[in-house]
Amino acid sequence: GLLHSASAVTHSMKYFYTASSEVSNFPEFMVVGMVDGVQMFHYDSNSQKVVPKQDWMNKAVDPQYWERNTGISMNSQQIFKVGINTLKQRFNQSGGVHTWVKMYGCEWDEDTGVTEGFMQYGYDGEDFVAFDLKTKTWIAPTPQSFITKQKWERDITLNEQNKHYLTQTCIEWLKKYLDYGKSTLMRTDPPSVSLLQKTPSSPMTCHATGFYPSGVMVVWKKDGQEQHEDVENGETLPNDDGTFQKSSHLTVTSEEWKNNKYQCVVQVTGITEDFIKVLTESEIQTNWGKTNRGVNTIGSAPIIGGVVALLLLVVVVVVVVGVVMWRKKKGEKGFVPASTSDTDSENSGKGAQKI
Repeated sequence: GLLHSASAVTHSMKYFYTASSEVSNFPEFMVVGMVDGVQMFHYDSNSQKVVPKQDWMNKAVDPQYWERNTGISMNSQQIFKVGINTLKQRFNQSGGVHTWVKMYGCEWDEDTGVTEGFMQYGYDGEDFVAFDLKTKTWIAPTPQSFITKQKWERDITLNEQNKHYLTQTCIEWLKKYLDYGKSTLMRTDPPSVSLLQKTPSSPMTCHATGFYPSGVMVVWKKDGQEQHEDVENGETLPNDDGTFQKSSHLTVTSEEWKNNKYQCVVQVTGITEDFIKVLTESEIQTNWGKTNRGVNTIGSAPIIGGVVALLLLVVVVVVVVGVVMWRKKKGEKGFVPASTSDTDSENSGKGAQKI
């Protein structure tokens, strides 16, 4: 059948540490923890406090968790502040906007049991260093990062701790969080699917919204065959209620779709049912006055929804500045987090290393 990949369930836990300089109206330092794309806690240099973002987090952790992690985050804030200044010197930079990002975490495939770990640092949107789990060495793509590679590889004990955190502790805590937060994290919400068109000559948009989890496939089919030509897929964006939305745009003439059977097929991870909209005149929502169901809704609901989603994305985008660039290196998986000397098992993967 169609889109089998959408039904495989992979869970993830990710931490993002972001230091920035000269970014107006944005904290100099921020930590975000996420499980399956849902933010579970947040820290920034303005509040100087780690706070839960999900009710179930308080049940999953001991009462001292928040105070302990606030201390770790405050320590990391100082290390990252020094780090961004060090990097500016290494790259011969003075002022301007700069970002120094750490991303680490793990993934667990619920069906196969396969786990993966990753740990990367990025500076100004480019790879800086990444830890290779297999060799326990650091990948350094630039002369500036090679200095850090040499320094960090001398700490053999720390790199052994990194491996232990990623292969065991991280996975254990991911499963624990999934258990405590299962009513939120393990749920499935079906999508609402609409066919939208701004003007008679605009592309046809298939807009799926309100679904959870975020794993989704939105596909156009012509007479039963999947269409790849003249199709542009948008990003999966968060809604403000914890669900997601995604659009796919098809460039097609009215003559073409009236003479052939066009369908938009949506499949969401964990939901076996396909959600299908057949492209007919009565199904199209427009804002040019000609039809039908929900006149002007394209001008208000989906577009405004997109704006809200983009506003929500601001935090995520700044947090993962640098991460986007890293995604092109799909072959470099298996990175693990830098560790502090904290003896608490859950915290052994947290914190930061001096560059």
